[in-house]
Amino acid sequence: MRRVRYEVNGGPEVLFTEEAPAPEPGPDELLVRTEAVGVTLPVVRKVREGAEPGPLGGEVAGTVAAVGEGVTGFAVGDRVTGLCFSHAYAELALVHHVMASRIPDRATATDAVALVRSGLVARGAYEAGRPSPGEVVLVTAAASAVGTLALQYAKAGGASRVVAAVSTADKADFVRALGADEVVLYEDASWGDPVDIVIDGVGGTLLDPAVRALATGGRLVAFSSGGGMIDAYQLLVRGASVIGFQMAAIARGKPEVYARWLDELWELHRNNTLRPHVAAEIPLAEAARAHEIIESRRNLGKVVLVPEAR
Repeated sequence: MRRVRYEVNGGPEVLFTEEAPAPEPGPDELLVRTEAVGVTLPVVRKVREGAEPGPLGGEVAGTVAAVGEGVTGFAVGDRVTGLCFSHAYAELALVHHVMASRIPDRATATDAVALVRSGLVARGAYEAGRPSPGEVVLVTAAASAVGTLALQYAKAGGASRVVAAVSTADKADFVRALGADEVVLYEDASWGDPVDIVIDGVGGTLLDPAVRALATGGRLVAFSSGGGMIDAYQLLVRGASVIGFQMAAIARGKPEVYARWLDELWELHRNNTLRPHVAAEIPLAEAARAHEIIESRRNLGKVVLVPEAR
């Protein structure tokens, strides 16, 4: 099978394609013949800044090719999506059965990769902010795969105003079409009137303006892998709080919540409340191009790798 790997940290140019033996599913694992692989900012950052090179994990969707010992509820031929913690950038990927879910008949593999992980993170981050109807919500990285869905969750949840924060002005029309009432740029001196909730998918230097954008009693939900420091005094003077969110913690610690959110996610997709946007479908062998798009912040929605048929 073909897979994408890297041996030294660096930019997109360090990625290369190689032939590798097909993996064998171990206990509780599914072997998935991939039809779509999601590219995420944390993986892109790992390649450039990670402690050491390792497998490119991530979200995959496709058809079950084999099942390991102890797997129940799945069979060869099932269409599934899930998280792969080993080599996801590959024609065949291993997924632990608790991290897998079926793809509805009406949806494609690309739909699943664009919707499931990003939608669950968007839902979880929004809920972590303890929203109430009528509040004002600001979403950073609003044109990203998670950001586009967080905007839609906020609108569906009854926010009185949804603000999209983006890196460049050419993304404004895109996020407005998804429901943003107002658009601000990261570089703006002010992000406008104070907001009740900031859903932050960037971190780093954006944490300071994000905190300053909060109203009295506001909540900043941080789910980015970008890290960063927050000035505690700025929280104190606003009576504001910071809440960390990680989807993996919900999947591991509250599997019943994870399952319920997943069912609700597909229902919202079915009734067109949530509309994931795919920025590009790129051949697996051109993974470097996918990473370059994300690093340059040019993507409007999800970037998906597609293994070529052979």
